[in-house]
Amino acid sequence: MNIPFLDNWRKRHGGEDAASLASVVDGDLEGVAELLSECELLRVRAGQNGLELDDSPASLEALDQLPPRWRDDPEELPWLGNDAGLYLGTVIVRTVPGAVWHIWPGGHPVVRLVSGREIQVVESGLDWAATGAPELSQVYAEAAEA
Repeated sequence: MNIPFLDNWRKRHGGEDAASLASVVDGDLEGVAELLSECELLRVRAGQNGLELDDSPASLEALDQLPPRWRDDPEELPWLGNDAGLYLGTVIVRTVPGAVWHIWPGGHPVVRLVSGREIQVVESGLDWAATGAPELSQVYAEAAEA
């Protein structure tokens, strides 16, 4: 399975696959959270617009206000959307009590809330990158209320 954010993780772990990532989740939640929070392309594009992503809810609001220039590049759009979803998940996990990353079989990351609800953050990020909706800050607000 081709999962974009795994490239850096594979390099650090000798080329292991997505199934290996799922097994690591049980033993190294901090390592997985660190991996998922990299979001390199999104951080670079935000920085080019004068926005430093500090893993706060306010940074999600600021991202929502960026001009969506990435929509002009059909090759970059899915990568940026993937990063936006992972960044959204990072902010939720770091600021919403009890929220944790959960990796579905096959390597699909979601955020699981205390209520048991799972938020498919990557899909939200892809939708946001492509259409602007839902806003990242809106998805965060719904997660924080749950």
